[in-house]
Amino acid sequence: MGKLARGAWKSRLMVCVAAILFVAIPYSRAIAQQAPEKTIPVSQMTAQQLETRGDAFRSQKDPMSALESYNKAISKDSNNAVLWNKVGMIQLQFGASSQGPERLRRYAEARHDFERAVKLKKDYAEAVNNLGVIYYQQEDYKKAISLYKRALSIRPTASFHSNLGSVYFAQKKFEDATQEYLEALRLDPDVFERSSATGILGRVSTPADRAKYAIMLAKLYAQLGDVDHALVQIRTALENGYSEMEPLYQDSEFSNVRKDPRFAELMQNKPTALPE
Repeated sequence: MGKLARGAWKSRLMVCVAAILFVAIPYSRAIAQQAPEKTIPVSQMTAQQLETRGDAFRSQKDPMSALESYNKAISKDSNNAVLWNKVGMIQLQFGASSQGPERLRRYAEARHDFERAVKLKKDYAEAVNNLGVIYYQQEDYKKAISLYKRALSIRPTASFHSNLGSVYFAQKKFEDATQEYLEALRLDPDVFERSSATGILGRVSTPADRAKYAIMLAKLYAQLGDVDHALVQIRTALENGYSEMEPLYQDSEFSNVRKDPRFAELMQNKPTALPE
């Protein structure tokens, strides 16, 4: 399978999310991969040891055990903002994969945890961003925008700009969304290659919206001279029923893309639109 085809499948999955990224605290790969501490009884572990234990469980994709360890760490160090943020991220993960009352309960827990983290550390940009994710998921876009902008005022990052762009996209404010996505790409060219660790579903739900989202990304990649990613996004748009060919052939942003022989090949062999 060629590079473009492989990228297309990857991008097709990526476009089904709205690039909403909650931000974790990096921890050492060596620490994350080590097995949970066995030589010290859990009841005798320090808060730091319990946090490390939780990180190890997270790396092993055992969020329930990680949550238990983090909560025990908090019981010994309740003023640790990083711990509250980590607990909130796991609650957010559980909420994203739940339905009905359980989903609401998990989101409420996550919101409480992120708010506690921010109260303890007012300039904690990651926790502010993560709190914005909660409001985005609940479609409280005004509150989400306020929080994402606050996170950006503390520290501008690609993920924060991407998240703000996704709110604007959900509101169909496409020019504002484009500006935020472009800034995200300038800060981190790989930002759209990643979804959040939980695969939180965004609100780019209909084929028409997925197509528009893909064309928006294609134009952004083209503006930055990244023809490979632009072509992948054009293919994704076509797979979602995109039919407005005129911009692809006439917009100046796509001039370099049109010069690539793969563009002509793609246009001659347009993929069949995928079923909803």
